[in-house]
Amino acid sequence: MTNHDVKNSLDFRKKTFSSFLNDQVDAPEMANHSTGARTFIFHPNLTSRNQASQQLDRSAQNRLDEAVSLCAALDLEIIMAEVVTLSKIRPATYLGKGKLEEMAVYIDAHDIELVVADCELSPGQQRNLERDLKVKVIDRTGLILEIFGERAQTKEGVMQVELAHLTYQKSRLVRSWTHLERQRGGFGFMGGPGESQIESDRRQIDERIGKIKKQLASVIRTRELHRDSRRKVPFPIIALVGYTNAGKSTLFNYLTKANVMAEDLLFATLDPTMRNVEMPNGKKAIFSDTVGFISDLPTHLVAAFRATLEEVTEADIIIHVRDISHPETEAQKQDVEGILKSLGVMDNKNKILFEVWNKADLLSDEKHEVMENMAARNDNAAMVSAITGYGCDQLLDNLDKLLAKDKKTYTLKFSYEEGADIALFYKYGEVLDRKDTEKSTIIKVRLDNAAIGQLSKMGKLDEN
Repeated sequence: MTNHDVKNSLDFRKKTFSSFLNDQVDAPEMANHSTGARTFIFHPNLTSRNQASQQLDRSAQNRLDEAVSLCAALDLEIIMAEVVTLSKIRPATYLGKGKLEEMAVYIDAHDIELVVADCELSPGQQRNLERDLKVKVIDRTGLILEIFGERAQTKEGVMQVELAHLTYQKSRLVRSWTHLERQRGGFGFMGGPGESQIESDRRQIDERIGKIKKQLASVIRTRELHRDSRRKVPFPIIALVGYTNAGKSTLFNYLTKANVMAEDLLFATLDPTMRNVEMPNGKKAIFSDTVGFISDLPTHLVAAFRATLEEVTEADIIIHVRDISHPETEAQKQDVEGILKSLGVMDNKNKILFEVWNKADLLSDEKHEVMENMAARNDNAAMVSAITGYGCDQLLDNLDKLLAKDKKTYTLKFSYEEGADIALFYKYGEVLDRKDTEKSTIIKVRLDNAAIGQLSKMGKLDEN
């Protein structure tokens, strides 16, 4: 990545809400909206069965609450948030004429600067809403992209967000700015009409997308080299995934004694973090904290972050951290599993998926007892509180047992001259028994597949 590319990415990351809003059409000139924009949020509640089927497992109010939390992650000043009941989606404006007129009056009376639609708007619908409401309008995808743009810290994260943002914006170059009607280059019959501004913008976006994809391809190759290095050092990988704000980073901090940002905020952490943890058996494991998932996560955003999320596919154990106190914890589980399925994780029968039911401290005594009994009967679940530490020691014990399932036990004989080789088996394996005789040392050791691959070159395992 050249200095020029770094500057471009950093410039993109520093892009405030003001610049994002002002590069769209028909919206009036606005002040800096990186924080504090007066915001109106609406969540459409579709009443017709065919359109509402996707929302049957979620209440409209909880979906609205989530949208409010997303806006809070950008420090927007929320003036009004409401559920809008719709019998059907209007192709031109999404909302009906009567509701639009009502919203326009409220927006004008309360100096609203931004409208957030908790749904996916087509480019035409977004443009028409901006025209009728006379303020900037963004949909759920645009809002999530803004949050990711704020959160990305590493060069890779910045590039991934920019790729998703450009892909999103490319489809919305349908604006009616005056400068888009101008023609450039050529005159008379020989020169032709030239290149319109919108064609120029689209071409520049395509060029930038191509450049970022090449850079990310290099990142993927580098990540693969890192994975190869980790495979040579046989430490198991344990990846934490889950719905955003389920407490992944808080649990990660407690288990690893790290200091990853963990707040009661959606998408508080974006860039993945890896740390070593000493397990109860005395051996080390690598824990990985990843980006949180959310319902209706844009597909092109998942695609942009595939290089990062591939760390999950490489993990020996995937911990699905769930906020067990949330009223829609089952719906959130389905959202997370849907994304894992798109990554091919759910189709891998050899992949261990372990559920951690977090935020046990927020449950009532009665609910706590019920969930604790359920976890006790489930070999692949544990109830914890990452805040208080409740259940975390038992969680590590459970993970130890899961890692031991795929391990093989060997009884090996060494001469006294092979002390260095014995030390390697202590380092990479779990020595269960040792017997020293006058002429040799006999050890009983348990090894996982990674350790077997690393130590088999010594020839000792072939003798067993």
